[in-house]
Amino acid sequence: MAPRVLIAGFKHETNTFSKLPTTLESYQARGLSRGEDMRTALAGTNTEIAGFLDACARHGWEPVLAIAADATPSGRVTREAFDEISGHILKTIDQAGPVDAILLQLHGAMVAEDHDDGESAVLNLIREKVGRDIPIGVTHDLHANVTDLTAELSDVLVSYRTYPHIDQFDTATKCADLIARKMSGEINPKVTLLRGPQLDGVDHGRTTAPGPMRDILKLADDLTSEHGLLSASVNAGFPWADVDYVGPTVIVVADRENSNAMAAAEALREELWRTRETLTIQPMTAEAALAKARKKGKVGEPFVIADFADNPGGGGYGDSTGLLRAMITGGIENAAFSALYDPESVEACASAGAGAEIELQLGGKVEPSLGGPVAASGTVIGVYDGKFKLEGPMATGVAINIGPAAVFKSGGVEVVLASRRAQNYDRQFFKAVGIEPTERAILAVKSAQHFRADYAPIASEIVVVDDGDGITSHNFKSLNYQHIRRPIWPLDDI
Repeated sequence: MAPRVLIAGFKHETNTFSKLPTTLESYQARGLSRGEDMRTALAGTNTEIAGFLDACARHGWEPVLAIAADATPSGRVTREAFDEISGHILKTIDQAGPVDAILLQLHGAMVAEDHDDGESAVLNLIREKVGRDIPIGVTHDLHANVTDLTAELSDVLVSYRTYPHIDQFDTATKCADLIARKMSGEINPKVTLLRGPQLDGVDHGRTTAPGPMRDILKLADDLTSEHGLLSASVNAGFPWADVDYVGPTVIVVADRENSNAMAAAEALREELWRTRETLTIQPMTAEAALAKARKKGKVGEPFVIADFADNPGGGGYGDSTGLLRAMITGGIENAAFSALYDPESVEACASAGAGAEIELQLGGKVEPSLGGPVAASGTVIGVYDGKFKLEGPMATGVAINIGPAAVFKSGGVEVVLASRRAQNYDRQFFKAVGIEPTERAILAVKSAQHFRADYAPIASEIVVVDDGDGITSHNFKSLNYQHIRRPIWPLDDI
């Protein structure tokens, strides 16, 4: 009989400073499929689940499909959501019968109501079911906050190497192929993990330009070759989590008898610390960004501005208004902004209808203290269902639903309004609502870094704005950390 391999995904990047809980409905809104529906939703996409399915076909394994759950980053995962999703994995194990291995797509930065370390909680529940002898391979985002227990409970642990994350399929392939070697008896892997006294590191993992992350990955490759390692991963960490183990980590997977694993991990940790202050991007104010945009933005090669401090991909609310206010009041022309989370304004646009002239209070509703709404008069350009598929390099082919959506034009700025929070990392966030990005002189996106994968090829220039008006600002000292270990850089002098 063909070996039977269980496949499951339970992802979340939890911003503990967010007031928005991550509910079961949050998973349903972004991505929740069970059993064979996982194949329908994700086969052929640039995702880990697709990579696992491909590995099953290549290795002659029978896939046992449990669940694939992914929610937009926000606050802690509720007890109901955690129990339902992890419980479905356990139920599948019970109902499917014995499996020969397990492949898990986890994020590495999930914090639940009852579990500060969500990933190890999931792994512990699975280990209680299947025991310690069943091989478990785990994939992580490179913004994982990985714990010693997660490393202990995994046989193989492999993280992305790109930011924007365009290697999700490749990461799953690497993980699955190492598990195949474990199953055949060729290797007996062990995961070694080290961390330093850091909240953030390696330029937050950016790989779109020469810098610390590229350098440390080159070192990881050199050490892998020199010491015969099976894998070496570097996690930049997710600093917007107020938990003890927050911060960058290095992960080495090697045969248990390989005595060089710890030395390699220590060398990588030293590099994490040495490069901690090196950055390839310097955020600017909205006013400074728009001053540059007026000079350099042009049709065909738009000037792209990222609203860094309010990135929904890091748990930001997606409705802060600092950049948008500056664009509207500053008289910016031929510009588009996507996407502002504002269900109320979407509903108002839908009620008024395309072509209507109305006044709106845009955004600023989730946490008014971060800037509050922008009063704007303008025209409803159109109302849309908000459903589309990604076509850019990241998560290619994945279906997206930003909920009922509208385009509202105030002055020279077209604002894409969404009923669901979502990070804009694909041109379809404009195209799906009738805006061709290359026909605008200036584009503003609610994103921090992922957008570069699809927007860099068309941009005349890219800048990021961080005015501190969001909960993904890099001004860490402005956040009220209560539970992280101390001392820690950059909050403390070390």
